[in-house]
Amino acid sequence: MKVKIYTDGAARGNPDGPGGYGTVLEYVDTKGELHTKELSQGYKKTTNNRMELMAVIAGLEALNRPCEVELYSDSQYVVNAFNQHWIDGWIKKNWRRGKNEPVKNVDLWKRLLTAKEKHRVTFIWVKGHDGHPQNERCDALATGAADGANLIEDVLGEA
Repeated sequence: MKVKIYTDGAARGNPDGPGGYGTVLEYVDTKGELHTKELSQGYKKTTNNRMELMAVIAGLEALNRPCEVELYSDSQYVVNAFNQHWIDGWIKKNWRRGKNEPVKNVDLWKRLLTAKEKHRVTFIWVKGHDGHPQNERCDALATGAADGANLIEDVLGEA
């Protein structure tokens, strides 16, 4: 099955304020009908990079069987998740970087790698705020999630 996943995170410029991610899965069933599934969640006390990773993980983990995935994101941080040289380097260095500094969000990186292994993923970077219709859609989803003040439970675990 082919699935398109649109993701985005929104920190609202304040790590102690409302933020959230938006993820939408689009797929065509065996009858040729288009379906969408929305996963959105608000957060407190987290970072934009963390929310970008959570958006991608939520989308990939929501798929209950191996799929061919087109993943859309405007995050440079997520771009780097799909740069195997970068990830492989961290694994070989026992998740350390630079002057032996620990890599941030290792729990999420490992979870992303596990989720990604199940599927054939094509990553498509839609440069942020350039009017690209796919990016505008991702932004709208994330904004909706960030504005959901009553959704503050981190369902994907702690850092």
